[in-house]
Amino acid sequence: MNKLRLLFSYLAGHKRQVTAAVIEKGGRILIAQRRRGRTLGGRWEFPGGKIEPGETPETCLKRELKEEFDIESEIGQFIIASRFRYCLVPIELLAYRVKHLSGEFKVNEHEEIRWVSPSELGSYDFMPADHSIVKILQNNS
Repeated sequence: MNKLRLLFSYLAGHKRQVTAAVIEKGGRILIAQRRRGRTLGGRWEFPGGKIEPGETPETCLKRELKEEFDIESEIGQFIIASRFRYCLVPIELLAYRVKHLSGEFKVNEHEEIRWVSPSELGSYDFMPADHSIVKILQNNS
């Protein structure tokens, strides 16, 4: 039992930083559906991923967008830090505005992607950490 408590204590003390991209085109925002069969599959999110040791959030986001969609991007303005807990692990989601520079979007890691208006965001089942991003985008439209 003590080993289990130690594990929970360790997990609770190690925050995992992840990034999220808000990519806009023609008044619409890119959202991605997590692949079915994976953790929290079927839920929607803003694309991004885990920050690796030695990476800045901006470098991470640029790398993740290349891996997930095979696109080149420019990381812009920081939007918000959203804090949440998934499976006992504290997550800090760092959201940025992102400009698509080049490349056709290929769906490599997700079930599908959609371009939606800010007013449509509320009708999708987003990951809990993404809810604060959705609110900001809806309030700014």
